[in-house]
Amino acid sequence: MKSILLFLIGLLFISCNETKKQSPMNKKIVIAHRGASGYLPEHTMEAKAMAYAMNVDYIEQDLVLSKDNVPIVIHDIYLDDVTDVATKFTDRKREDNRYYVIDFTFEELQTLAVSERFNPKTGEQFYKNRFPKGKGNFKLHSFQQEIELIQGLNKSTGKNIGIYPEIKEPEFHKKEGKNLTEIVLKILADYGYKTKKDNCILQCFDAKELESIRKELKSDLFLVQLMEFPEEAKNLKHFATYADGIGPWYKQILDKKINDKWEFTSLVLDAHELGLKVHPYTFRADQLDEFNSFEEMMQTLLIDANVDGAFTDFPDKIVEFLK
Repeated sequence: MKSILLFLIGLLFISCNETKKQSPMNKKIVIAHRGASGYLPEHTMEAKAMAYAMNVDYIEQDLVLSKDNVPIVIHDIYLDDVTDVATKFTDRKREDNRYYVIDFTFEELQTLAVSERFNPKTGEQFYKNRFPKGKGNFKLHSFQQEIELIQGLNKSTGKNIGIYPEIKEPEFHKKEGKNLTEIVLKILADYGYKTKKDNCILQCFDAKELESIRKELKSDLFLVQLMEFPEEAKNLKHFATYADGIGPWYKQILDKKINDKWEFTSLVLDAHELGLKVHPYTFRADQLDEFNSFEEMMQTLLIDANVDGAFTDFPDKIVEFLK
């Protein structure tokens, strides 16, 4: 771990010498998806520090509540595909054999070891060429801890890198008797994130919840409506009544490839006509699918399709591409 920290400190020293970027809303932005998750275990403080040093525009935080109402930075409501919870708390799984973040206190969660994502049934690492599963000493952390890391680095480096939190499964939390959204909005306000001028973009897949954040809770933050299914494109006009942007799966932008040239759906053009920014997910150099190279993926989506930003596990590659 000492060598990892020394490497990150070196990256930070180099990036400190770079000038401040122009307003991220006026250019294509790079969003570190779960941090620099192509290089270090996702949503660890180490992955976030590495992403910061890569000079990204925003760093993402997926948020799930603990038993004692602490927002934990973790991608899922479950623990068993990124931690050793099954060996430390064998009797705490639910009837579906899953271990839920919400069933553990923050103190308990901090005892868990975090690793590269794996299949909880087989133990097999999902991305085989990423950081070795079970190596290192990585831990879970709270939303507040990550905000303080990013704001602290902004102060010490003179940069202004933003946060990009996601409200995860708000309906699940409500069924458990908890209001994740109100807790997150309170924390954001406490740390100075209240309006579109502040360097924060708030995202959610749940359209009713995001609309409520704007219209009922009267939030003036920059809101992005995440999109999972192609048929949601028919709701763009409604999304534009409360959201500032959309976050579609990148495949919703692609139509077909003819003579080695991609054609696109109307999604990006339609969104831009409504004044919505488009931040597709997820750009992965080790999961190319229909692309021949990561360079082709970046060129196709960022330049040819003219999206406004990208969620990526490999932020350094897109930062370099956009220079």
